[in-house]
Amino acid sequence: MLTVSQLARQCQISRTSILYYERIGLLNPASRSANGYRWYADAEVRRLEAIMAYRSYGLPVKSIGELLDRDDDRDQERILSDQFAALEHEIQKLRQQQKAIVMLLEHPELLEHPELLEQTMVNKDRWVEIMKAAGFNEDDMKSWHKQFEQIEPEAHQEFLESLSIEKEEIKAIRKWSKD
Repeated sequence: MLTVSQLARQCQISRTSILYYERIGLLNPASRSANGYRWYADAEVRRLEAIMAYRSYGLPVKSIGELLDRDDDRDQERILSDQFAALEHEIQKLRQQQKAIVMLLEHPELLEHPELLEQTMVNKDRWVEIMKAAGFNEDDMKSWHKQFEQIEPEAHQEFLESLSIEKEEIKAIRKWSKD
């Protein structure tokens, strides 16, 4: 059995975090002594390790409670899928920010005219406009995607991601591009 300080040291986490997890009901001591000391057994150590693992994946504390106390694997799949989608969305936002920074590094004059920066960023709508301006109709664009998918599938995926297209839409585009 471990005290809260011993548990904190063993798991390399702060006492405050352990006490917080107790306060919100994620981790309870196995027992308390007459003088109020909290005692943690192996089951609580394993539970804390699971909490820390889920936190390292970026899961919110509320979801961790649901995962630890779940009735079946469908709950876990739903929670993890939701987290994956949230991370995917965040990655897309970060990619857009990276592009903006690169653009500003290459063209510092855009800082004086931020509206130009938005006009020069290529997203899905802007790309469709460019393709239409080049004379492509809907069938031409589908053919273009099919060729891209056939010749360079990984590059096609990266290109679609660079346009900030949602994951599900990318899957759909790649699916009909393979037909």
